[in-house]
Amino acid sequence: MSDLDRRIKAMHRRDIAVALAFVLGLWFAIVFVAIGTWPLAPSAAARIMLLVGGAVVLLFNSAAIMAMLRHYREDRDFMYGLDIRFLDEARAARAARKAGPPAERILRHG
Repeated sequence: MSDLDRRIKAMHRRDIAVALAFVLGLWFAIVFVAIGTWPLAPSAAARIMLLVGGAVVLLFNSAAIMAMLRHYREDRDFMYGLDIRFLDEARAARAARKAGPPAERILRHG
């Protein structure tokens, strides 16, 4: 396995973990809000609306994130390959700026 493949797989795994953590956090937040607001609802109809609204938010957001992850898997090499190339170029540019102009380096190190 090449270094690029290893880096692509690592970035993809990290993105999957973050997306799944977000979905899990969203589920916890919606359940927490539903439990916290349950006694505040003035009627059974309001409670049903609360549950339906929360379920719709969970359903659509979870489905959207799963679709995003599926898309990432399909185009993984292209998308992450571009990201890695730009990250490497930015790192090289930062290192070049930090080192200073070539003449300045020669004068400093004599």
